[in-house]
Amino acid sequence: MKPATVQAELDVRPGGHYRISFVRDDGEYFEAGGIYREVVPNERLVFSWAWHSTPERESLVTISFKPDSGGTLMIFHHAQFVDETARDNHQRGWNSFFDKLDAFVA
Repeated sequence: MKPATVQAELDVRPGGHYRISFVRDDGEYFEAGGIYREVVPNERLVFSWAWHSTPERESLVTISFKPDSGGTLMIFHHAQFVDETARDNHQRGWNSFFDKLDAFVA
């Protein structure tokens, strides 16, 4: 299902907060947010991630950027899940998102 962004609030600096929310095609609402732990322009973003519905289940996202043949290689790592089910659900969600992003920028 294709998510449509409803709102995104980003304060991209160490200690800054972010919040994103979207509604899937089936009408289900999602909201996630966290705090930027590390911001290195053109190199790396590190931030906490928690769904609004389960704020105690915080995980950690690290995104690294590296020059690659005239473009940019993005290395995405999401870790510190509460269990394997959460890990697998996030993997499906991120893979779907990145497939859409790849098609958009192609």
